[in-house]
This record gives sequence, structure tokens and C-alpha cells, in this order.
Amino acid sequence: MRLTVGTRGSVLALAQTNRVLKQIKQAHPDLEFKLNIIKTVGDKENGKPLFSIDCKGIFEKEIDQQVVSGEIDFAVHSLKDVPIVEQQSDTVLAAIPKRDSQHDVFISKSKVSLNDLPAGSVVGTGSLRRMAEIKFIRPDLDVQPIRGNVDTRLNKVRKGEYAGVVIAEAGLERMNLEKEITERLSLEQFPSAAGQGAIAIVAKEGNESVITLLRSVEDKTTRAETNAERSLVLELEGGCRVPIGAVAHAEGNNLSLFGCIFSLNDRKKISASAKGTLVEADELGEKVGKDLIRQGAKDFEKEWREKYGTW
Repeated sequence: MRLTVGTRGSVLALAQTNRVLKQIKQAHPDLEFKLNIIKTVGDKENGKPLFSIDCKGIFEKEIDQQVVSGEIDFAVHSLKDVPIVEQQSDTVLAAIPKRDSQHDVFISKSKVSLNDLPAGSVVGTGSLRRMAEIKFIRPDLDVQPIRGNVDTRLNKVRKGEYAGVVIAEAGLERMNLEKEITERLSLEQFPSAAGQGAIAIVAKEGNESVITLLRSVEDKTTRAETNAERSLVLELEGGCRVPIGAVAHAEGNNLSLFGCIFSLNDRKKISASAKGTLVEADELGEKVGKDLIRQGAKDFEKEWREKYGTW
């Protein structure tokens, strides 16, 4: 049996796709795969900050459209790129394999830590969440948006265009670039995005034969963690234009969830947490989200959306 899989063409996207295919093939040795490289809006608009592109699902929409049309059998994405508030209709998250690191990391040319950078140093990041987190602990730094694949960002640091960059540890691990890391940032100071470190395998709703095959790489613990995190963001009606941290951790059948949101102008942060079981993942997300709303999360969201847009 041969299946066609859709993915972006970046080195990172191909690395994580090939890793997933290897895992599936271990469970189903007779399967063969054909790669279909698809360009997305995020790839075409590579000169703009991510949060300035007026479109949802910038790294997955075109790919999932081919899932729905039947041109490909399934797609592989970074889960944090899959929209929470408005997922592509007629698709399902068929499987979520075991998650990699949730942490962000800091990379600097001279191996200077984020805390030890001189005031005024330029630090690059592609997300409003990371921007808010950096400014919360180091308001004296010049935080600037950065685009490009991992290698492009690292080269900008090497050339001195940026004193350092903050990016996801999982991507570096998948590309065998761990040696580039200056420091791993704590989840307490840098709570990650919902689904960070996890991979989403998307199939057409109702395509049960393919979905059954893909479920061979499903990790129930990762599914519960990411369900809780995404449920939190959904409760807040958040998106890439609102800096929300969401960190779930499972231990056995127990599940904990921490969530936070940052203000735009006055370095404020509100946070909430809850504990439950794996089967209560969605309810935990709703509970933490409601707690944040009671503390004023909607006022924070309004600040960010007035500046960057309504979604």
C-alpha cells in the first residue's frame, strides 16, 4: 500500500515528516510513502513577521486543502501551527506522536545568556508570545521580529545582525543542532505555546482506513497534554496575535495545566493552574481559561488585538 503525505519543504518540516514516516513504517512495514511538497502562505510571505500576516493557518491551510480534496492521504504539521479556533473543516487530528521538548531556547553568538546580554541588545523572535516573555524579564532589550528557517535565523546571529534569537528546542533537536543552544529557557519564565514540541498528523474526516494506520503512532499522554493546552487557548479565543503560554504535564494518569497571558504595555502577567486526570484534559483547559478571564485576560487580549488585529 502506498500513501501520499503532504508537508512543507523546509529542512525542519522534512525532518519531522521523515521521522513520522519512519515511526509509521515500524508499525506497518509494508507501507510505502510518496512525499508531496506544498508551499503555504507562510512560505510565500517570508519577509513579514508571522503575526502581521492577515490569514489563519499560514503553515497548514493549503496542505490540509489537499487532504480534503484527496490529492494527499495525510499531512504532517507542527501542532502549534494548526489553528485552534478555526481548524480546516473535514479534517481530523488523526494522531499525535510522543512529544519532544516543550522548551524554548536562547542562542547567542558569544554564548552569553539572555540575562547577561548588555542593555539595548537586539534579540530576534518570530512570535508575540516570546516577545512578551522577553520584555517581561528584560525590558531593556530591543526585541525585533525575525523570519526565515532555522538555518537563516542562526546565520543572522553569526553575522551579528542579532545578539541572539529565541526559538523552539524541539526544532533544533529534530535537525541535530542542539550544539547551537546557549541556554534552555525555563517553562516558568518562558511558558510555551499550546502544542509546542508535538507533531500533528492530519487526515480526511471519515477516511477510516488511513486514520487507523496513523493511530499506530498515537501517544495518549501527549494527546491529553495538548488537548488541555489547546482547550485553554480555545476558551480564551486566542491565536498567534495574543501572547498565551500553555503548559500541560502528565504523570501517570494525572494531568496538570498552567496557563498565562501577558499585557501589551505595562509588563503585567496573569496566570492560573489546575490539576485533574488525562480524561479531563478539555475540562482543565476550560477551567484555567475561565480563571484567566476572571482575572482580566480579555482586557489584555483587547490591547493586543487593537494593535495587531482582531484574530
